[in-house]
Amino acid sequence: MKYSFWPMGPPVCRNCSRHYFSPKLLSDLLLTSPFLSFFRRAAASGSAAVLWLSLLLACLLLPQHAKAQIVDDTTKTIYGPKTTFIIREADVLREKTEGRMVDTTLTDIQQARFWAHDSTYQQDLGELGTASRQLLWAPNTQLGARLGRNVFDRYVRNSATIPYYDTRSPYAFLRYVQGTPESVFELSFSRSIKKTASVGFAYERFSANKLYTANPREGLTDHSNVLLFMRYQTEDERYHVLANLNTSRHKSVEQGGIRPLATDTLGRGDLFGNEDRRTVWLTKAANNEDRDQVHVAQTYRLLGKGLTAFHVLDLSRQLNKYTDTQLPTSNGEVLYYPEARRSITATDDRVQYRQIENTVGVLGRTETVEYRIYGRHRKGSLDTQSLIGNPGVLTRVTQPDSAIQKVPGQLFVGGTAAFRYKIFAIETAGEYRFFKEYWVRAAAKLGPLTGEIFSSSYSPTLTQQQFIGNHYLWNNNFSQTQVNQLTVRVDQTLGHQRLQASGAVVNLTNLVYYDASARPAQLSDAKQLIIVSARHRAQFGSFFSGNEATYTLGGDGAGLHIPALVANGKVYYQGDVFKKALFGQVGAEVYYQSRFRAYGYSPSTQQFYVQDNFTIRNYPVVDVFLNADIKTVAIFLKMAYVNQGLYRNGYFASPYYTSLPRRFQLGLRWQFFN
Repeated sequence: MKYSFWPMGPPVCRNCSRHYFSPKLLSDLLLTSPFLSFFRRAAASGSAAVLWLSLLLACLLLPQHAKAQIVDDTTKTIYGPKTTFIIREADVLREKTEGRMVDTTLTDIQQARFWAHDSTYQQDLGELGTASRQLLWAPNTQLGARLGRNVFDRYVRNSATIPYYDTRSPYAFLRYVQGTPESVFELSFSRSIKKTASVGFAYERFSANKLYTANPREGLTDHSNVLLFMRYQTEDERYHVLANLNTSRHKSVEQGGIRPLATDTLGRGDLFGNEDRRTVWLTKAANNEDRDQVHVAQTYRLLGKGLTAFHVLDLSRQLNKYTDTQLPTSNGEVLYYPEARRSITATDDRVQYRQIENTVGVLGRTETVEYRIYGRHRKGSLDTQSLIGNPGVLTRVTQPDSAIQKVPGQLFVGGTAAFRYKIFAIETAGEYRFFKEYWVRAAAKLGPLTGEIFSSSYSPTLTQQQFIGNHYLWNNNFSQTQVNQLTVRVDQTLGHQRLQASGAVVNLTNLVYYDASARPAQLSDAKQLIIVSARHRAQFGSFFSGNEATYTLGGDGAGLHIPALVANGKVYYQGDVFKKALFGQVGAEVYYQSRFRAYGYSPSTQQFYVQDNFTIRNYPVVDVFLNADIKTVAIFLKMAYVNQGLYRNGYFASPYYTSLPRRFQLGLRWQFFN
């Protein structure tokens, strides 16, 4: 059989014009640029992930298993979205193992928030891959020891939430987004082994180039992630195991924000435009983060779905390294940084946290009752170092100012319970660390109304307690933070309209935050937030709209800065064209954020801190887009920030970090089901 190959078009048999895709074609793709060059570079570095990936590819692409798609005599494809199911760990731990159909919709394919792994509203430094934090209030449910370096979390896959596949044929997923100066690439492949097992891999890369530079190709951020995963279940479905190896490497060049000139006036917007002539504070600084994780979840059915034992093993390592080989100085004094404790020439600070966690418990599920009870043991170690020398020079003299902290074994117990009958439901969940911390949530639902209470008491992060670096040094002993929250929700659907609304009252005590000096501090006074949010979806014939907004009262005070209003609205027309050969959407989307004193960013500690000197003005951002779906191929064309210059010539993402100007973006999502 002869077939054409990318990039000229989808694989098509030249003899019968049938779409054809097989593991042989995937192997051809993987051996072409840029994949081959990537694997060569990684192999040269001795990466263990490449060895794993090579072994997995050898198993996936064995000739004796490489069968083409099955078609009947009418050339109708048998395999597709209805034969490809996603299974997640959360579902298996609820005894729901039938899986969910893979998503092929166009909804929000063009929205940048959904390109990363955290789709919440974020404050970042203006570009993809830069440090970010959640913009709106969200309660913390992570107890015990945790590192507290989270600014790159949104780009990292969560090993507990990755998809596993149950597919009757090989399944491949390709995603590519290109804009100026950002890009996203993702490739995943999975195949089933008989009926009871499947294996697969995924590779993704986020990258962006510098905005404040004369060279538009100069890199700013680069994130890569390699994921290997497997799933197995016995034929009687009594035993299930899900396992994955997740490794990521993230590099972010730190520029410290725009260094204003003497003639710049923020009120006139002098920092917008002429980006190639902008001066930044840092020219040789970078943050590097390495994460490696092995995650295994398994269940064994003891007495039907009413009693199942489960075990989850999680081993993780996180290394954060900050280097600056050319500190900004003037007359022998360091600029930008608060001080230089050990060297006025270069900074090399690093911290590594290792953790092993075992969770054991039982769970069960019937039509009306669902429960899970577990115990967890966690143990870890924290290694902090600040070195003197020129980073990257092998002959440097390393005089470490360091500390190694062994995290003693920590014990937790927790669980969930739910009772559902027709329109009435009660749900509870919680976790308790012995004699230290807890969180508990309870909710009652009657028809469209839900009332929920949440309470927690948790310790500060390891970074908030201890830090050793060239520019900062602290050792704190904070009290635990207490949170009490009452929420009322309504979720009502009428015809082609759906309204979801909620109101919450939050009381915070002993909040730990980073103050104006970028050091940890604790509020002695209690804080209260009132949060009102609403989401509305509607359809009027072929026109659709989606609007959501969150209003926060009390969020712009000591220790906590939240915009009063964050809103997003979208309207689009969708339908079939060309005799239903193409399904498309065309519309516009607007994001609005009210003025607030946004958090500053300290690159050497990788923390956002509360500051009171820089106010980001309110601004709207309008995008227009065109989405199209042709069978298994989805594409989008988008003009972002089309309203630039109509209201203002730009806006700030964070203090002294401007966001991107008007730009064109395009994206492709291609799914292969055979």
